[in-house]
Amino acid sequence: MSLENKVVYITGGTKGIGYGMAKVLLNAGMRVAISGRSLETAEKAAKELGDTSKVLGLASDVAKLADEQAAVSKILDTFGQLDVVLANAGVGNFAPIDEMTEDAWHQMINTNLNGVFHTLKASVEALKASKGYYITIASLAGTNFFANGAGYNASKFGVVGFTQAAMLDLRKYDIKVSTIMPGSVASHFNDHTPSESDAWKIQPEDIGQMVVDLLNMHPRTLPSKIEVRPTRPDKK
Repeated sequence: MSLENKVVYITGGTKGIGYGMAKVLLNAGMRVAISGRSLETAEKAAKELGDTSKVLGLASDVAKLADEQAAVSKILDTFGQLDVVLANAGVGNFAPIDEMTEDAWHQMINTNLNGVFHTLKASVEALKASKGYYITIASLAGTNFFANGAGYNASKFGVVGFTQAAMLDLRKYDIKVSTIMPGSVASHFNDHTPSESDAWKIQPEDIGQMVVDLLNMHPRTLPSKIEVRPTRPDKK
């Protein structure tokens, strides 16, 4: 699709991968809506991105369907259309399963897994109208399990399965659906602060470029599941 003035909604877009994707897509000519749980934070990030006529900051907790419905309604009121949705919001709590708290488990499932359903449920009619694209940001943890990761693995395995099944449900409407599964990314995930020591990792803008490549793919071709990892992992 031609990206000029197309509209993209990015959940969890105030920092990290979401913010990096927003920068790349804005530079590609798209109009961008980003959401976070705090309206103040979302509006601040939107202002930092640049052209305020093309960027919208929204408050939404993806764990709540009503929040996502309100966000999509605001996007349609502001921009008049919705062409691409990037379901990116996510959290990680890591502990052995016998030590994991119920709250930690439910936070991951509600945000990482229920959130992608809420985002799609809220936006699917708009995507039918635009013959748009729905992309989830999963993780290599959605196919590779590891110790202390039972809750996170459960949520991301779920995201991968959900996305692939949704792809089969929605392609009859000419909606494309893909999942991107990154390995180590230089982001703020799990309270990490990126630094020069993260230079070997995938950068958030790299994921943004991958989204541009997907959007520029010929309509007949759909890369439905993409694994991406650093070329050369850090040697410790």
